[in-house]
Amino acid sequence: MGRTRRTALFTLLAPAVLIATAQDPQDSTGSLPIPESPEEDKKLPNGKSQKNAIAKEDHEQALKDANNLIAVAQQLRDELQRAGDFVVPLSSVKKTEEIEKLARRIRGRLKD
Repeated sequence: MGRTRRTALFTLLAPAVLIATAQDPQDSTGSLPIPESPEEDKKLPNGKSQKNAIAKEDHEQALKDANNLIAVAQQLRDELQRAGDFVVPLSSVKKTEEIEKLARRIRGRLKD
């Protein structure tokens, strides 16, 4: 193989080799690199996980909101039953808005 042919082959293969080695997530030992976590789980003074404490508080608040949602929905049902066929009390409309607000708040906590 001539010198120009080897140079041309090297010129063609070098970028492919560099790209292949750059995309290989394994190091020379064959193990995957340990991902660095930007935020470590902080501990509270009592030794418990801060994330777990926040999750527990969110869960308790979601339960309170769900209980409020049930109470408001029952009040709305009672108002509508007493109101009759063609009358919608203004307080019922306000209760539907409160139900929507509580439902959004619960959904937001569950998504996070």
